[in-house]
Amino acid sequence: MQRHLLRAVLPREGPNRWDLVLLPMVIASLFMVVLGAQRMAAPYAAGAPLSVSLDPAALPGYTLQTVLRMALAMAASVVFTFAYGSLAAKSERAGRILIPLLDILQSVPILGFLSITVVGFLKLFPGSLLGPELAAVFAIFTSQAWNMAFSFYASLRVVPRDLYQASVVFGLSPWQRFWKLEVPFATPNLVWNAMMSVAGGWFFVVASEAISVEGYSINLPGIGSYIALAIAQKNAAAMAYAVAAMLLVILSTDQLLFRPLVAWAERFKVELSPGPPPPRSWLLTALRRARIGRLAAELGARLWELSSRLLAGRRSRLPGRRRRRLSARSLHVLDRWRTLILVAVAGMSIVALARFVHGEVSYSEIGQVAVYGLITALRVAVLTLLATLVWLPVGVWIGLRPRLAQRAQPVVVFLAAFPANLVFPVAVSAIIAWRLNPEVWLSPLMILGTQWYILFNVIAGAAALPGDLKEAAASLGLRHRVLWQRVLLPAVFPAYVTGGLTASGGAWNASVVAEVASWGADTLSATGIGAYIAANTAAGDHPRIALGVAVMSLYVIALNRTVWEKLYVLARQRFALE
Repeated sequence: MQRHLLRAVLPREGPNRWDLVLLPMVIASLFMVVLGAQRMAAPYAAGAPLSVSLDPAALPGYTLQTVLRMALAMAASVVFTFAYGSLAAKSERAGRILIPLLDILQSVPILGFLSITVVGFLKLFPGSLLGPELAAVFAIFTSQAWNMAFSFYASLRVVPRDLYQASVVFGLSPWQRFWKLEVPFATPNLVWNAMMSVAGGWFFVVASEAISVEGYSINLPGIGSYIALAIAQKNAAAMAYAVAAMLLVILSTDQLLFRPLVAWAERFKVELSPGPPPPRSWLLTALRRARIGRLAAELGARLWELSSRLLAGRRSRLPGRRRRRLSARSLHVLDRWRTLILVAVAGMSIVALARFVHGEVSYSEIGQVAVYGLITALRVAVLTLLATLVWLPVGVWIGLRPRLAQRAQPVVVFLAAFPANLVFPVAVSAIIAWRLNPEVWLSPLMILGTQWYILFNVIAGAAALPGDLKEAAASLGLRHRVLWQRVLLPAVFPAYVTGGLTASGGAWNASVVAEVASWGADTLSATGIGAYIAANTAAGDHPRIALGVAVMSLYVIALNRTVWEKLYVLARQRFALE
């Protein structure tokens, strides 16, 4: 095996023209990663101010730092998605705990995570900028991971049974089945949701880099802190530079990462007849034709086979032990004990939270915060419904046209990644000039970045529609209303549920930055739980932060359990590809 590895490592042929394209890109990427890592580990004393300049010459360095944070957060999100989503989907008992927990995590606003993690990371890495950097990376992670985990979980729940039966016939181990069946089946939707997760990270980049919690005011060098400073100083030119930098980064990310992934994911579509020509990517073509790309792929395949054989050999050497199968009654008793333990832990947590909050907050204020949550819930419901009515048909129309979907991809990514903070000046100026009601006209800012979750998931669902199903509908002459009722809506419904759930959760999270908008000295605020959390986070009032986050989580969980969970069941029972 070592000889085979050496043969894979040692090139048998010289480089070609595609290698001359890839090698400079690889070297430049490694150089930027090393440079960014050195800046992240620079010395830093807690409380010391970090200078951020609006000079356009400093923007490339800030962009590099932000991109590196986004990349680290995305890598952590992928690992979390595979582990969390597969466990929740494959174990019914674990799913009963993990999915509600994911609802809670998704409902906690990014400022809630920052108020907890900033001090912890500062103490974990004293005297180093790595503490605030990891706090920012974790904040971006919380804006990416939940959406990807939900997408992976939903895909695993609708894997066709005949594919599982085929994996059993071929004798695949659980590990092989995970990488050869489950991950490939989930890849098309997961790639689209990864794009949306990156966009979500861009949406909250200002809150993650311009940290102001518990008396700490840390402006990490990056596009987010650059935008925050430009807003505070009413510098429209600097905001234009930031928009241009974001546009350049998003287009580069589309060309260098997501467009190759979308083209590569086409190979995993489940269909019985050939579909339209797959989307093309010049980078994917270069990777396939370059000798360095083929060499890396061959080496990876050899290492994978070696690790699989080693694991198989280790399993074969283990002594054969018979596992005792628990009886149905024992499983029922174990399940009841597990439920009782969880209920006890939840009860103690609620009691501890109540004591912590009630020591500073009166019952009347708690009732008032509950009303704030209801107001925000109404905003989220109305905005999610309006976004569904607009983007569901648009997403189906785009997804059924592969070339259009490929062209629309970078546009939608840019719109989704566009930080709401850049719209605040326009919104605040218009509301003040036209004397509009902030309670109504600040609300669209909540759905500004999260509505694209619906569009992205619907496009992915429509693009994954099997070609044989489209041919059958065409041969039967299904058109207009009947086509939508019998084919299109059922086909995209599972993907829509994932998109609607994440859009709704994202709108709750965005309420923290959208219900309070500022432009220089002008600040407008709307009544709601988001404004309540934002105000108390800036003041470092932990009891009220905990109260606001708890109330928001309760509302999100109630909506998910009563609405979105039933839609998930409907998608799995009636609209899964079998």
